[in-house]
Amino acid sequence: MNSIIVSVINCIIGFLQGFKKRVGIYAILIFALVFSCKVDKETEQERVQIAFMADVHLQDIYGNFLDSDYKGVLNPKTGKFTLARTMQSQLQSTRLFNENYFAFIAALDDVVKREIKYVVLPGDFSDDGQALNIRGLKRILDKYSRSHNIQFVLTTGNHDPVKPFYQDAGKSDFLGKDGKNQPVYSKQNLFSSKDTTFLPVVITKDIAKLGYSEILSELKGFGFFPKKTDVYWETPFSTYIYDSYEFDKAINQSKLDKRTYKVSPYNSGIPDVSYLVEPADNLWFLAIDANVYVPKKRAETDALNPKNYNSASIGYNNVLTHKRYLLDWVKSVAERAEKLGKTLIVFSHYPTIDFNDDASAEIKALFGGEKMQSHRVPDEAVAKAFANADVKVHFGGHMHINDTGVRTFNSDNFVNVQVPSLAAYIPAYKLVTVSKTDFEVETIVIDSVTHFNTLFPLYEQEHTYLESKGDSLIWNKDILKTKSYKDFTQFHLKELVRLRFLNNDWPIEFRDLLLKSTGKDLLFSTGKTNNTDIDVEEFEKWTGYDMIFDFYRLRSADELAINDIGINRLKQYQIVCDAFKNSEIKDLKLWGRIFEKASHGEPADHFRVNLKEGTIKRIIP
Repeated sequence: MNSIIVSVINCIIGFLQGFKKRVGIYAILIFALVFSCKVDKETEQERVQIAFMADVHLQDIYGNFLDSDYKGVLNPKTGKFTLARTMQSQLQSTRLFNENYFAFIAALDDVVKREIKYVVLPGDFSDDGQALNIRGLKRILDKYSRSHNIQFVLTTGNHDPVKPFYQDAGKSDFLGKDGKNQPVYSKQNLFSSKDTTFLPVVITKDIAKLGYSEILSELKGFGFFPKKTDVYWETPFSTYIYDSYEFDKAINQSKLDKRTYKVSPYNSGIPDVSYLVEPADNLWFLAIDANVYVPKKRAETDALNPKNYNSASIGYNNVLTHKRYLLDWVKSVAERAEKLGKTLIVFSHYPTIDFNDDASAEIKALFGGEKMQSHRVPDEAVAKAFANADVKVHFGGHMHINDTGVRTFNSDNFVNVQVPSLAAYIPAYKLVTVSKTDFEVETIVIDSVTHFNTLFPLYEQEHTYLESKGDSLIWNKDILKTKSYKDFTQFHLKELVRLRFLNNDWPIEFRDLLLKSTGKDLLFSTGKTNNTDIDVEEFEKWTGYDMIFDFYRLRSADELAINDIGINRLKQYQIVCDAFKNSEIKDLKLWGRIFEKASHGEPADHFRVNLKEGTIKRIIP
């Protein structure tokens, strides 16, 4: 019982002491108890906690194919059959495929311990929307809903669905017997290879990539459709208003064929599953489906063929050109929320503000316009559109990074919170404590994950096999020595840099310049340094590769990477970046600015957003 309640009760008791013969002490206590419950209930309504878990990329490693006897590979450690992907494949991907299964469970268990009742999954909740993974996700969400009364609120990402309609597909990199690759496809003749490292293909429809209708039929209970317990529910296409809301009317208008938009002159049948739901009094969740599948020319004659549409991975830049009506609806929702006194939570899969700490121009200049995922950086017009729509805060995912962006347009302030992925470094979710005046945002790192090393014996088999055939891009076996899930994801990032990023994104000459340099070489690359109060020997302890890797750690985890990098090392990097400003080598100047900006972003760990002013203040423990 808090101090305010105690004070009020003491006043009541003092007032009634002269009358306690008639009133009785029991009546006083009953009144106090009722008053206490009422105040607690009001406090609970004013402050709500919500967990945001983006880019879960769930692959159901313990799922079953309904139309195939294939069970996966037998794990000698557990005695279980497992539908895992190879370590080689996940160390060249921006996401893990296997261990994130255990991380998702660990994150949900953490939510249970904190007694959080709302969990938002802002897209890419599955890994490519296969029936296997969608069923697995539903099983997990149903379990936590029933056992712990958690309400899940979902929106779609570019991996669920991959295209708007069902498409046959598969993967060639499942981990098979004796460490070999096991192809699994939904249809014959989709995969063929003369490479003897592949096992015979397994055929199952459960590995096809589902479209909107198939995914929503499984996950309809998680926000996408109205429920009787909801106070209110609508879509951008609803014709009713708040005051005349009826569940039956909402059900009728929630049908997928009534939630489509015209993406081109020859197609008006692409679903948009955006929705607004009020699951409890005065709490509004605005789930934006920002997937835009821009049609290719041949869609004009075959509009239902998924191959005739581009990926939705670009995000809001295409919303501005193909789904502009969404922003009009968002503005309408924000205005009504303000008028009706509702607390509005806005989220989607995609970022709405530059996620490179405003270094995107330098990144494009150094790496090229198609590298470092530059095509996914939202235009400034996106943030301006949200600010003009009176949205104060937006929660997004997609990039697997921890970041905060702020924009001011005239008097309109707008904040974008990037939710990190549980399938990458740094594995975390965002815990948001909501009140009428501010949002307190805390990043909860999922470090300790039970069973994260369960599949290591299978990877041992894979590594032995790759060694036996002399694979030139074999992964570093030391990853199997990691002691925590966070360290495992950090090693994943390091291998990702080595096996993919350095080869695919970096200009060869500049990459080689950094890789062959020590910190001392970089410090004196301009011939001299203005800082004379330095220990040169410390700069000889690291190389250009260390600086590159630490850049990726900062890019992925923001200030949460500081402990992993170390304060002293970051100070040395800053000194080097200062030296680069005097360099005659253009690429060094650009690299210095990029690294410096990555080191000095907005608060991204624990902070408070003032909803009225749109300002951010770091919360220091």
